[in-house]
Amino acid sequence: MAAPKKGRSASAQSKPGRSLALILIAIVGLTAGMFASGHTTPRLGIDLAGGTSITLKAKSDQGSAINKANMDTAVEIMNRRVNGLGVSEAEVQTQGSDNIIVNIPKGTNSEKAREQVGTTAKLYFRPVLAQEATGSAVASPSASASASGSSSASPSPSASASGTGEKATSSSSPSASATSQGRAVTDALKADSTPSASAGGTASSSASPSASASSSAAVSAEDAALQAKYAALDCSKASVRAKTGEGVKPEDTTVACGEIDKVWYKYVLGPAAVDGTEVDKAQAVYDTQTAAGWQVTMDFNKSGAKKFAAITGQLAQNTQPQNEFGIVLDGNVVSSPYVSSSITGGQAQISGSFTQAEAQGLANMLSYGALPLSFQEQSVTTVTAALGGDQLHAGLLAGAIGLLLVVIYLVAYYRGLAMIALASLLVSAALTYVLMALLGPAIGFALNLPAVCGAIVAIGITADSFIVYFERVRDEIREGRTLRPAVERAWPRARRTILVSDFVSFLAAAVLFIVTVGKVQGFAFTLGLTTVLDVVVVFFFTKPLMTLIARRKFFASGHKWSGLDPKSLGAQPPLRRTRRPGGPAAGPVETKEA
Repeated sequence: MAAPKKGRSASAQSKPGRSLALILIAIVGLTAGMFASGHTTPRLGIDLAGGTSITLKAKSDQGSAINKANMDTAVEIMNRRVNGLGVSEAEVQTQGSDNIIVNIPKGTNSEKAREQVGTTAKLYFRPVLAQEATGSAVASPSASASASGSSSASPSPSASASGTGEKATSSSSPSASATSQGRAVTDALKADSTPSASAGGTASSSASPSASASSSAAVSAEDAALQAKYAALDCSKASVRAKTGEGVKPEDTTVACGEIDKVWYKYVLGPAAVDGTEVDKAQAVYDTQTAAGWQVTMDFNKSGAKKFAAITGQLAQNTQPQNEFGIVLDGNVVSSPYVSSSITGGQAQISGSFTQAEAQGLANMLSYGALPLSFQEQSVTTVTAALGGDQLHAGLLAGAIGLLLVVIYLVAYYRGLAMIALASLLVSAALTYVLMALLGPAIGFALNLPAVCGAIVAIGITADSFIVYFERVRDEIREGRTLRPAVERAWPRARRTILVSDFVSFLAAAVLFIVTVGKVQGFAFTLGLTTVLDVVVVFFFTKPLMTLIARRKFFASGHKWSGLDPKSLGAQPPLRRTRRPGGPAAGPVETKEA
């Protein structure tokens, strides 16, 4: 049994350079990846970079269960709203089973953020009065081409809205554009000012001539304002799109933006005809019978079915684009299908040149345009950039002080061996920094103040692993062995102790990460990450480095400042073989290692 162990020890001693080369290659590769990604510093959390953190708790008072699907849908909708604020590096994520954390860095107005993310989304079906591609000549809504004969009807008895994904171009001259647009807007305002409208869409009015005159004057002023707003609207700019739906009420005629085939269009939309809350269900389906491709089916509730039949009956009598209805989510037009006939029965299909992803996305918007769950605000924390900088400075100072104390202890107690410990700490620090920088864009990891505390605690955990190994080596020297065999014999026992210790630390970090929410998870994640890196560094750097320095005379001879002086350690005399009287030499007197 002794011979194989000796063979393995010799092999391990002869190839320590491989392990050192492997970990150095890993460091170089990760560093190159960090610079290639452009993220050369760890992403900072709210408490260090400054900003606003909003904690929302889900409530199932809308008839929907609090489950992963609904929480993920809410996160997606909230993320769109936060991005609509023009905020960079915003973070929306679930915490636990029923909490959502919205982190908006760099001191964004917390009141506006709370309004955007804390309320249910608004989804409406509005008639299209005018539309044109941004930057092109203004299209004439009243003089546009007639409805295309390619509009598809549903094969089912309930007929369908047809979403072509293409826009009809105007045949009017540019000079007539402004007039025709103004007429479309004016007609819409007049229709909106009528006292009542029947289900079939016919308006009736008994207003006096004087009232009509004053109404016309008011409509004319609103018409001019709307025309100016429409003419100035540039939907190709994200900052403009984010503000188009601000302060618009369902009963208002308004302007909006929408993207079709990667081209931004601007719209004039009439008052909301159907509310998104009146859509019971929407799903993406593939039509295999007519080869129409992907479609979106909608089921309305009773009131929604009645309203939808009325508005589609009116729109079917108009020419394009005024036979279209815009599906408006949070002020943006997500689709604008046209209709060829009144759609009754409470069901409709939107067909067109959809891909599977586009159809599923539209179905999700129709189904979950309003958040599937309501949310109660738990806390709002605003940290200024100056305060965050002070906290970061204090955290780094605490880490530097902790590292300095560890270095002083190692140098005072282990002397020359402290060089190995310091080199190992530097390698561990380099790996930790690079991984934190890469994990920011990869999984959204943000270095917050508790995470900094976790990194500081990790200094002690990493140093503890070195101390365990160093003490095992010194124990072997105390028993009378020279350094080279002491390094190899000490490793198996030190390895077991290090693995057990790190496993306990990692298990504690994993449990803490699972059962906690908020910033405490940053501490747990950092502690777990550095614990794993501790094992990597000890196995692939510290141990091979110890094997190499055991071949150096300064350490092998037990120099006074090496930390391995047998005399200072109280070493026993060298192990000698004893000879029985008249018999062969006996083995060394020593206890067998388990």
